[in-house]
Amino acid sequence: DVQLVESGGGLVQPGGSLRLSCATSGFTFAIYAMSWVRQAPGKGPELVSGINPGGDVTYYVDSVKGRFTISRDNAKKTLYLQLNSLKPEDTAMYSCARSASIYSDQRRVPTTVNDYRYRGQGTQVTVS
Repeated sequence: DVQLVESGGGLVQPGGSLRLSCATSGFTFAIYAMSWVRQAPGKGPELVSGINPGGDVTYYVDSVKGRFTISRDNAKKTLYLQLNSLKPEDTAMYSCARSASIYSDQRRVPTTVNDYRYRGQGTQVTVS
C-alpha cells in the first residue's frame, strides 16, 4: 500500500522557519513526481510546490516563491519542504502527494491538485 507520513509541522511566529518531511513507502519513489498540498480551514486544497522524479525541476505557487524550497532524497524515499519567512496566511494543514501517473518526460512537474492521486494525513503549520 502507498503510505505517505508527514512530520515537522508546528506553531511558529511570523518570520520563522520550519522543515517538513514526508516519509514514503509502498511504491517506487524515484519514478514519481511529488508535491506538497496545503489546505486552510474553510478553503480548498492548494498545490504549493512540486518536484520531478530526478529532483532537478521544481514548481512553486507564486505566493511562496523565494520563501519555500522543495527537495527530495530518492535513496531515503523522503520528500522535504523548507519553509522560511513564514506568514500568518501560510497557516494550513500541509500534506505530501504522489503524482497519479508516471510521465515519459521525467522533467515534467504536474501543477494541479488533481494531477496527484495519493495524499498523506498531513502536518499542521500554524503561524501566529
